Amino acid sequence: MLTWMKRLVAGSAMALAIGATGVMVTSPAHADEVKKPAVTAAAATPAAPEAPALVPNKGDTAWLLVCTALVILMTLPGLALFYGGLTRSKNILSVLVQCMVVFSLITVLWSIYGYSFAFTEGGAFIGGLDRLFLGGMTPDSVAATFSKGIVVPEYVFMAFQAAFATITCCLIIGSFAERAKFSAILVFMILWFTFSYLPIAHMVWFWPGPDDIKDTASLEAITARAGWLWQKGVLDFAGGTVVHINAAIAGLVGSFVIGKRIGYGKEAMKPHNLVLVMIGAALLWFGWFGFNAGSALEANGSAALAFVNTYLATAAAVLTWSFAEWVLKGKPSMLGAASGCVAGLVAITPAAGFVGPMGALIIGAAAGVVCLWGVTGLKKILGSDDSLDVFGVHGVGGILGALLTGVFTDPALGGTGIWDYVANAAAPDYSIASQLWIQSQGVITTLIWSGVVSFIAFKLIDIVIGLRVKEDEEREGLDISSHGESAYET
Repeated sequence: MLTWMKRLVAGSAMALAIGATGVMVTSPAHADEVKKPAVTAAAATPAAPEAPALVPNKGDTAWLLVCTALVILMTLPGLALFYGGLTRSKNILSVLVQCMVVFSLITVLWSIYGYSFAFTEGGAFIGGLDRLFLGGMTPDSVAATFSKGIVVPEYVFMAFQAAFATITCCLIIGSFAERAKFSAILVFMILWFTFSYLPIAHMVWFWPGPDDIKDTASLEAITARAGWLWQKGVLDFAGGTVVHINAAIAGLVGSFVIGKRIGYGKEAMKPHNLVLVMIGAALLWFGWFGFNAGSALEANGSAALAFVNTYLATAAAVLTWSFAEWVLKGKPSMLGAASGCVAGLVAITPAAGFVGPMGALIIGAAAGVVCLWGVTGLKKILGSDDSLDVFGVHGVGGILGALLTGVFTDPALGGTGIWDYVANAAAPDYSIASQLWIQSQGVITTLIWSGVVSFIAFKLIDIVIGLRVKEDEEREGLDISSHGESAYET
């Protein structure tokens, strides 16, 4: 016990040191920084009056606080119960423990260095050190939104994004459930969070904000300081690339490297409690309103659109998955309806604030059918033991949603178009083909980046401490062998 804990601490320190190496240390463009007046040669020239400090709106602040709590609810208990019900009864507690501890681990790492590397200015691929240990952040610090002159408290923005990081890491657990060492999972999460989640989040989501955009030149200057994929114009409203594709490919790689469960393909490995699956899926749907609508960062029309789209797309996916299963298998199942629910949520995530309601219905309906194929046909083609079908739902659904965002954002199809901060209006020209290519770049970058980082991390961990529990421990169940307790008393 002490040996692997020492290795865990050492690994964490090493990851932090490596992650800090080579990062360009610059001051981020936080909205609360005081702009120094220009020094003039003529002493008689009166100084220009300072711009009034931006003050957060109480409604926006309250909304984002609620949304943060909703996203936390998605992991604990939503995802934990959903995953727990899908496992066999001898492994449910192991999944619950993994979710709770990984959630807590990533929360702490986010406060130490994660937020700084993801959401401060540094380079195109990773942020800087200005908010290391949340240094310099106070209750008066503010963060920019997507509207000029509107800010939110930086503390709530930091917490909101922390909740995203935690659920992303917990999603990975489902791919190699029922056979991985608890210690190996924790070390992997430290490495993957540092070298995959943070760079992808920075590349896709970081920009200094719109407040200093006055003309084309200032727009170009602001864009040049943003993340690499943001500069390219990738649209990801709430995490199709950053969360779902990023986590799904990591889980898929893990399922291959760790290997299949003992008896996979020969023994029945059915979900042991579909009631928990239903409850977990319902909590995910409920919490996802905070996940998507909260990503507007304001209590405004964009949040309302994302809320409605999340509602509609998910309902459509439940129906198409259920009806497709009904046709193919003769009966619609509770497991299918719950899986369709998650598939719809995943697919609408990148598009939530960009597409119209009818576009959302189409995205959700497509996700129900395509993700059903993902957990059946594609899974057989890949030959993986992705225990809880993380890639089939989150990977396939995330890719589908990211690509269809490029289609249905078109104003001609009911979308919002792309906002022009110089004209302060939606850009008049929108090319579906061009945006599809940009969206594809985001998908491909995430698949390759996360896949490579995951493979290296799993291999290193396997060499140092091993990835998999012993055969007799796996047969006994991880609840007893890894945690010394049982969910159900006989």
